[in-house]
Amino acid sequence: MRKSKARKREIVPDPRYNDILVSKFINNMMLQGKKEKARKIFYDAIDIVDQKVEEEAGIETWKKALNNVMPSVMVKSRR
Repeated sequence: MRKSKARKREIVPDPRYNDILVSKFINNMMLQGKKEKARKIFYDAIDIVDQKVEEEAGIETWKKALNNVMPSVMVKSRR
């Protein structure tokens, strides 16, 4: 008999912004399982953006930038 399929683990939102998208970004940025180091790098970068851009929050600037680089349309091959 085959094994049962492994369940998808739910992604826990990050502790500072309580956002799943930030958590996914940190997981992608992480090297060799060093999540705390990746979090520190990300949060420090957002703090720097907060200081430089005063008209909006650093996290909002990051989300705008992320939406600009995300593909808007998914292309599938016709088979």
